[in-house]
Amino acid sequence: MEEDKQRWSLMGAAALVTAGTKGIGHAIVEELARFGAAVHTCARNEAELEKRLQRWGAMQLKVTGSVCDVSSPTEREKLMERVKSIFNGKLNILVNNAGSAIWKPATEQTPEDYKFVMSTNLESAFHLSQLAHPLLRASGSGSSIVFISSLVGSVGFDGICLYSATKGAMNQLARSLACEWAKDGIRANCVAPGCIRTPGNEQLLEDEEFVAKESGRVPLGRIGL
Repeated sequence: MEEDKQRWSLMGAAALVTAGTKGIGHAIVEELARFGAAVHTCARNEAELEKRLQRWGAMQLKVTGSVCDVSSPTEREKLMERVKSIFNGKLNILVNNAGSAIWKPATEQTPEDYKFVMSTNLESAFHLSQLAHPLLRASGSGSSIVFISSLVGSVGFDGICLYSATKGAMNQLARSLACEWAKDGIRANCVAPGCIRTPGNEQLLEDEEFVAKESGRVPLGRIGL
């Protein structure tokens, strides 16, 4: 057992997780920190971020945070400068987790909707990967980028065409970067969950018809916890 703990230890590793105050991002921050990594995360809501940082501090986890709207190129650059300063120019793990969906029929999606979803989900993931590249490369072989994609990036789903498009593109982005940056010792992978019971999905999961339909897609017959 002690040997397994050593094998999976992330002691000394530095990680950036976007949108880490709730849902999947929150779980990722805590898991990485519990394995010993020093983690920096970001969120748009300053009060929520501070509340989480206090909690993590009480748990004696090494987590710092910045207020950042990842849909903004300028704020993404400031975030990475902060990360560079905190971790002395090196980064072992980048988790591109931030994402938003606008539930509307395709005929009702606006140019503003398109710009917001694309910039938040896809553009941010690509730009942050670009900005993180020299930090990841400086950390040596074994650095990793993880994209939090979605099942809807691979299968058809009504009502969230823009979100689905960003996740499909993210899948291909991960494949391409995995090939292009392997020579720099950087791995790139996607995790593509189905519907997960998170704060962002609370209202959606009140719809019994939706829950029944989504549960039917899953061999275990339930929504992800």
